[in-house]
Amino acid sequence: MQGRGLFSSYSARVKIQPRSVRGRYDNLRIAAVIITQLVFYGLPWLQWNGRQAVLFDLDARKFHLFGAVLWPQDFVYLAGLLVFCALTLFFVTAVAGRVWCGYSCPQTVYTEIFMWIEAKLEGDRAKRRKLDAAPMSWYKFRVRGTKHLLWVLLSLFTGFTLIGYFAPIRDLPAQIIGMELGPWQWFWFLFYAFALWATPASCASRSVPYMCPYARFQGAMFDKDTMIITYDQERGDPRGSRSKKADPSALGLGSCIDCGLCVEVCPTGIDIRDGLQYQCISCAACVDVCNDVMDKMSYPRGLIRYTTENALANHLDTKATAKRVLRPRVLAYAALLLALAGFLVGSLATRNPLRVDVIRDRASLARFADNGDIENTYTLQLMNASERPLVLELSASGLPGLRIAGQNRIEVPAASNRLVPIALQLPADTDQRPGSHPIKIEVTPVNSQDQTDGPSASARHEDSIFMVPADLRLTWIHGCPLHRESCRNNIPSGRPLPYRPPFTSSRAPGAAPPIPSHGRGRSPDSCTRVRIVPCPTSIIMSRTEQPTTVPSQPARPVRPSRSR
Repeated sequence: MQGRGLFSSYSARVKIQPRSVRGRYDNLRIAAVIITQLVFYGLPWLQWNGRQAVLFDLDARKFHLFGAVLWPQDFVYLAGLLVFCALTLFFVTAVAGRVWCGYSCPQTVYTEIFMWIEAKLEGDRAKRRKLDAAPMSWYKFRVRGTKHLLWVLLSLFTGFTLIGYFAPIRDLPAQIIGMELGPWQWFWFLFYAFALWATPASCASRSVPYMCPYARFQGAMFDKDTMIITYDQERGDPRGSRSKKADPSALGLGSCIDCGLCVEVCPTGIDIRDGLQYQCISCAACVDVCNDVMDKMSYPRGLIRYTTENALANHLDTKATAKRVLRPRVLAYAALLLALAGFLVGSLATRNPLRVDVIRDRASLARFADNGDIENTYTLQLMNASERPLVLELSASGLPGLRIAGQNRIEVPAASNRLVPIALQLPADTDQRPGSHPIKIEVTPVNSQDQTDGPSASARHEDSIFMVPADLRLTWIHGCPLHRESCRNNIPSGRPLPYRPPFTSSRAPGAAPPIPSHGRGRSPDSCTRVRIVPCPTSIIMSRTEQPTTVPSQPARPVRPSRSR
């Protein structure tokens, strides 16, 4: 009893079998189904410059939208597109109610397709209800099995098309046959197919009242001048059946003959005569069937129609109703839409397809190249968002004598990015103060004028810094008394480190000091100079050329170090 009391507030599940109807709004709904499905199923197969026209390539982290290539750095465009779609939905809802739900919502569209397949196999509403009540038989099993088989095939093809927006769709058939899809591709392929099959098969009439969030907050976007489907209670009540030749005014009845067809054609099973309800999706099936009944009874059309609450209460005509559409809320939505659309279109049309990011090498603040120059290293991330390859010329400015070591021309393929390491060098005899100095790295396209599809690439200037060491002291680490004066003469600044021969020996008083050995088989002509940068993290050394001439004056005597 306790369990029964717990679930007694929930209505029993009743399968809804809507009746087929023909009319102006039904034709519009069929046209909307055809157009939306042609776009959804056909768009991934379109080609653009030898590639898929619309492809959200998550592995490569770039989105292809016809001629535009969007990278993660272009997320502002995707965010703007989502905001534009949301504002469009608000604008349309404020003007015409839930026409999105009735004509373009995927739930409505696929329910229409599945119901069309069901009607072709099982017949109209009466035959379907009769088949539901019949016991299982070979005929029932064959018809229901064929119906679900077609539903499953349509669902699988729809799931296949969905993942075709995120992977090259022309390669998917071979990958599916060879079981080569990735785990996430298999998941979304089968999950979307199962969800699409299960929704119309088991809970088509329940998804709108209990699953759709849009049905819940529609009241916040409606006002008394929003177009809705409503029943003219003043004209239709009191309801009652009568013959076609009877005079309703003589019988004290309204125009509604209480046939109940408006309930039978409703896909959500509501009665529009009870007033505006959140289950109503504005499909206008009740409008078509009511107009048919009015025609048969020779009554004026419009007992159930598209109108507004103000028009219904104040008996406004169509022209007066249309004037109230331009109200402050609608104008605000329209202004925001126009501004956002102008920003997106203008920004995409004028954006630079070349993007440059400079990443400084933090592992080595500064070092000395083989030629003795001060060297800083960087990594350039070059992104080409155009449909043509770019040849880029690199240069640097900001310090006198600053130059790029090595090749300064780089080619970046179309719709791709490239990481390019570069080295900037500054002469060692520079008079710049120690520390960091602001510089600019210029990347200039040299073939941007060849682009004819889309905006041409222009030069990019990126700011960075160049580190100059705090001390440039110079000495020989494997020197000898013969070369020591030459080393001392090559010191650019400061003074040499204290020299200590790598040996100790005893000698007679007055004897000439012996030439020290260089260790590890080194000869006197293989001396190495070392630049020492007093940095808290590293000492940077580089081997440079040794002097070509030996000084003529004798080496200065050096006292050997004491042995401890």
